[in-house]
Amino acid sequence: MKKALLAMAVAASSVTLIGAAQADEVKIGFLGGFTGPIESLTPPIFDGAQLAVQHVNEQGGILGGQTLVMPNADTTCSDASAASNAADRMVNTENVTAIVGALCTGATVAAANNAAIPGGVVMVSPASTAPAVTDLDDNDLVFRTVPSDAFQGEMLAKLLISKGITDAAVTYVNNDYGQGLASAFNETFEAEGGMVSASEAHEDGRADYRSELGSLSSGGSETLVVLAYADGSGQTILRQAYESGMFTQYVGADGMVGDSLVEAIGADVLEGMIATRPGSPDTPGTETFEALAAEADIDPSAVFAAQAYDAAFLLALAIEQNGNAEREGLSEALRSVSSAPGEQILPGEWEKAVELIAAGEEINYEGASGSHEFDENGDVPGVVVEMVVEDGRFVSQGFLEVEDL
Repeated sequence: MKKALLAMAVAASSVTLIGAAQADEVKIGFLGGFTGPIESLTPPIFDGAQLAVQHVNEQGGILGGQTLVMPNADTTCSDASAASNAADRMVNTENVTAIVGALCTGATVAAANNAAIPGGVVMVSPASTAPAVTDLDDNDLVFRTVPSDAFQGEMLAKLLISKGITDAAVTYVNNDYGQGLASAFNETFEAEGGMVSASEAHEDGRADYRSELGSLSSGGSETLVVLAYADGSGQTILRQAYESGMFTQYVGADGMVGDSLVEAIGADVLEGMIATRPGSPDTPGTETFEALAAEADIDPSAVFAAQAYDAAFLLALAIEQNGNAEREGLSEALRSVSSAPGEQILPGEWEKAVELIAAGEEINYEGASGSHEFDENGDVPGVVVEMVVEDGRFVSQGFLEVEDL
């Protein structure tokens, strides 16, 4: 009997200890495409978010010294069921307060509609660029730290026109990302005097796109615009386009900007390829992040790494502003800490932010990827960077200014 009572006491104390340990943690989940068509792009994005978590914990933790942790789950990028299941685990099993992610737009939409919105969980995506995110009926729960493709598609089209490229064939992955980007590109390209000789959707994950390439090349265009993913259909299409000899100039957008793409196809093949990606303006916040990232052995120029840092740091600031790890009221707090007026907070300035919040002062986070004045849809303005493949890697050519195009 005494042994039984002792065992019960030990079990009860274990539960208490586990509960206490969990009570000392605040969770922000991360949803990323760790496998699938952006698997080479996801690790540096995750690293960016984790760096924000590291800065919080190194400077005293969150909500009076609790530890900020970041459980993660794989959406595969392209499988809506996987994204929904991953989000469900974050919302209902991990019981996260908020989520960084997802990355691919289809994954974000599925995660939001099937788990985050019903659970009242704020999501901040650092990489979902499709216009479809703007139109979500999300109860002010879905935000992003990256501009919409409605802007990137326009800038890519104007960039090509400025380079004298006025005739192009377009192939795009058949999802929200590809459809939205192609629509914005095609509309602007033709409005600026260009001709889209063909514009065709394709399904991701196939082994052979030669039939589609034959159709795309029938209009006689020498430029092929591929709006897809570097580790998925985009890579296969570029390889087969080169083997076919049908096109002489290749163009892509942010989903194609990865050195793994150049390594897989060949530096000589892709030399001179043109692309665009969201970037970070030259501000005190971006300069600070570059130094912090370099110190942590993270490439500050990695696609969406800065935006991921901002998503995680903003959510941590919002939780601190909200005063608890509950989900209710977090979106309002997020808007507060990201907007003027308020004392400027730069990346890494967690301790300063906590002191100001405790004193009842307003703060305004100026981030690694610029300022984040969220509009009514949770969207932000942004900048687009021109990228060109030079000597075996994508190299930035600087920001694209509307007045220069």
